[in-house]
Amino acid sequence: MKALKIGNLTATTPIVQGGMGVGISLWGLASAVANEGGIGVISAAGLGLLYSDYSHDYNEAGIWGMRQEIRKAREASKGIIGVNIMVALSHFPQLVTTAIEEKVDIIFAGAGLPLNLPSYLTPGATTKLVPIVSSARAAKIICTKWYSEYKYIPDAIVVEGPKAGGHLGFKHEQIEDNDFSLETIVPQVASEVKKFAEQHNCKIPIIAGGGVYSGEDIYRILSLGADAVQMGTRFVATKECDASETFKQTYINSKKEDIKIIQSPVGLPGRAIGNSFLDKVSNGLCRPKKCAFNCLKTCDIEKTPYCIMLALYNAYKGRMEHGYAFCGANAWRCERILSVKELMESLKAEYKECAERSL
Repeated sequence: MKALKIGNLTATTPIVQGGMGVGISLWGLASAVANEGGIGVISAAGLGLLYSDYSHDYNEAGIWGMRQEIRKAREASKGIIGVNIMVALSHFPQLVTTAIEEKVDIIFAGAGLPLNLPSYLTPGATTKLVPIVSSARAAKIICTKWYSEYKYIPDAIVVEGPKAGGHLGFKHEQIEDNDFSLETIVPQVASEVKKFAEQHNCKIPIIAGGGVYSGEDIYRILSLGADAVQMGTRFVATKECDASETFKQTYINSKKEDIKIIQSPVGLPGRAIGNSFLDKVSNGLCRPKKCAFNCLKTCDIEKTPYCIMLALYNAYKGRMEHGYAFCGANAWRCERILSVKELMESLKAEYKECAERSL
């Protein structure tokens, strides 16, 4: 595999570990991936719950938690550490500011268009800014806006296809439509971004994710114009993943027919492993009486069928009867728990075998 270069950062293995909240990808997983030459990513979603001992104010605790996670990852790794901050989070500005203050290597921002992300950079800031998109149109909008408004060019762009886990940037009818598959949109995004980059005499790496499971998948996606891949699901089934063992076993025990598309309170479709909690949700039995966290801009307590932050926190803790696991389309293929090192070596070996076959 060819190394991924993002400005002055070099990931010797072009694999970005997807940011998975709540509590699934924290400093433990991120540092392990970074130590293997990939890019480790901490998810900002739900840190207010994980660090509630610091403050009963959800947002204040989340900002404190962000600092602690970045610092712990830095202590455990000399590799590249990023954070994933959803635009939909109500304290998005404060989280971004905190990550920049902590000199995190990269901010990945999705679940909405991060149109004003460069505005948070301070003089001398070293943090790279990487938006997450699901179409060439979104990539063009962000590139144009960032340059015209801030004279800033994205340091890289992540394109996520409809087989990704968690929240999806697609309409329900697009998820199974081949016109919106990762294989279709990667060349489109690569072409659009290349035109913009050539105009400004620069290189903007493309990172593609959503359903990437094997070394063969990596080879195929890179051959379509991507410079790296983003993988989330495979890293859940690792010893270093920060989730409970019960959560990990949910992946191992799942079957293909268990993987469901649900409607999230965030206002987007999402992919998850079906269970009794989601059955209760569909029957209207989990409706919250009040908003405890004010964590999402788009969550309407009068209409939401359940509290997603609490559901995901319960799942992270292994209380699956009170929550559920987000996952990618290939979660059912996970058969056992590996170390991050074993997984990365396996992926590289599969990639090499595929590359040699194609010669």
